[in-house]
Amino acid sequence: MANAMAHSRGRRGPADGHSPVRRAAATVGVVFLIVGVLGFVPGITTHYGDLSFAGHGSGAKLLGLFQVSVLHNLVHLAFGVAGLALSRTISGARTFLLGGGAIYLVLWLYGLVVDHSSGANFIPVNNADNWLHLLLGLGMIALGVLTTRGRRHR
Repeated sequence: MANAMAHSRGRRGPADGHSPVRRAAATVGVVFLIVGVLGFVPGITTHYGDLSFAGHGSGAKLLGLFQVSVLHNLVHLAFGVAGLALSRTISGARTFLLGGGAIYLVLWLYGLVVDHSSGANFIPVNNADNWLHLLLGLGMIALGVLTTRGRRHR
């Protein structure tokens, strides 16, 4: 019923199959929310007792691989909220995917140049994070481009 009402008003939900970019942005947003929450779950995040607010000294690792901190987890949660909020429109969804992808490519570059054991590594990132940031950046940009190719942006 709600879906029919949304169609009669010309609005579509992010997962209704009518807008691939909105569906992609919402999916990426949900994944970021899940990752952000999992970063606070002992067991899924190893060395949870070593979780610090920020900085390279955080010894906690999501899935035993990706270095995380409270700040890192909060960034994931913020990206998730942004993805869901921006997935409400085609232009917002495209902006989230392209802009978020660009941000993750900058984070990848940051991870390449920062000394991982220095105070400048405040997020923190490790080599596994760097590779993930590269893949996220390229993947989000690809989704933003491929799901809107040939469409007019509203």
